[in-house]
Amino acid sequence: MPDTPAVVATPRSRVRIPLRFHDGYRADAELVTFHGLADGLEHVAIVLGEPGPVPLVRLHSECLTGDVFGSARCDCGPQLREAVERIADRGGVLLYLRQEGRGIGLYNKLDAYALQDEGLDTYEANAALGLPEDARDYTAAAQMLRALGIGELDLLSNNPDKSGQLRALGVDVRDRIPTGVFTTAHNVRYLRAKVLQTQHTLPLAALTELSAG
Repeated sequence: MPDTPAVVATPRSRVRIPLRFHDGYRADAELVTFHGLADGLEHVAIVLGEPGPVPLVRLHSECLTGDVFGSARCDCGPQLREAVERIADRGGVLLYLRQEGRGIGLYNKLDAYALQDEGLDTYEANAALGLPEDARDYTAAAQMLRALGIGELDLLSNNPDKSGQLRALGVDVRDRIPTGVFTTAHNVRYLRAKVLQTQHTLPLAALTELSAG
């Protein structure tokens, strides 16, 4: 587990942006950039609503195929859309983290997709490429939260590793709140693998039934 980050990040710029989604949903957001992030990547915080003492926070890893192009092979796009609305309603922050493909990068992710087409699951495909199952490190996320003055939060996530890493980095995660379940004919095996391999909070029985069908 990571240690508490020694380097302090600071806000670099803040800009208001009106968000407009394809289904008509709208929200006003403040985007915050940072100096001093440990990994040197251009992560951004999206502040939504009126954050209270314990804001709702999501760590959302970049997914070009899902977030931008609406790929049905994952649930990233629907999770992003859901998170923006839920956070805006309650008040909080979405950290958009530049960690494509669980940290392995876009090209490697597409290579892994090709192996999945041959029958491997998402974790087996990464291993076949000599890559970790999940290469993400949330040190920069913890830095961003501190820079925003957030020390305690509720985390919108199905992934126990996110809350575990944040707690190890000194962030008080009061509660982990599951996201919705967004299944398609193309992502059921992917979601089921996340439950079996990394204990994501998803209904395994329903996913198993859909996968078998």
